[in-house]
Amino acid sequence: MEDSVMKNPAIRQHSVKKFHNNSFAQTIDPVAAEVPLTIYVNGAEFATLLCTPSFLEELVTGFLASEGLIRSCEDIKSLSIDESKGFAYVELHIKLTIDPAAFSKRVIGSCCGKSRQFYFRQDVKTAKTTNHKISLSAEKCIVLMERMQQESGDFQLTGGLHNGALCTADELLISRSDIGRHNALDKIFGHCLINRIPVKNKVIVFSGRISSEVLLKVSKIGIAVLLSKSAPTSLGIDLAEDLGITTAGFVREGRMNVYSRPERILHG
Repeated sequence: MEDSVMKNPAIRQHSVKKFHNNSFAQTIDPVAAEVPLTIYVNGAEFATLLCTPSFLEELVTGFLASEGLIRSCEDIKSLSIDESKGFAYVELHIKLTIDPAAFSKRVIGSCCGKSRQFYFRQDVKTAKTTNHKISLSAEKCIVLMERMQQESGDFQLTGGLHNGALCTADELLISRSDIGRHNALDKIFGHCLINRIPVKNKVIVFSGRISSEVLLKVSKIGIAVLLSKSAPTSLGIDLAEDLGITTAGFVREGRMNVYSRPERILHG
């Protein structure tokens, strides 16, 4: 296996017994890495994420912003990550009191969040309504999706990761991957905060379905257009309409469905 794969934190090598052409063979295959990362904020355990161990500073920063603990990187006094033990230690400039009614220790798994009570209470405070004037052609949406997939080398090797990309109406800026679709979005959010990248008139191109959780993550970043190669859910569409976000699903093979705020996607 190539040296670049051997050193990739998102990928692990695993022995596998493959059946092909009516016979078995023992070989080594790349698999998506999954690790727990427990985040401590001001000395108190806050949450454990199950994630792919790449771009962890971005992940933690984006997650804290998405949860409403910080507004910018200036709110963070220090952030250190012990990758060998799976801990992230964050000190904020403000003294944070964790209200058990709003925040509870929980594991956020690689599929979706588990606690709706937490989910809705915090999202009332952190979701943003978007009124950006960005527009792009349907053809450009398809091109951006193709570009995101071309950049998804870790997925192509493992088949086990979600991918997201931050784009302008014309080009892909960065891409991130993770076993958790929400983690991929938090990495993008964290990258924008750390590097002070303005999100106005940006687009997110995404591999996962447009669930309510994903839609709310996108709204917290402040993005107006979400393109996915997968399907939406009914609540995801309803929230997109309410929050002013254009959503398009099944963006692949020269086609797409626009589900909310269609005026931003034009023909030609």
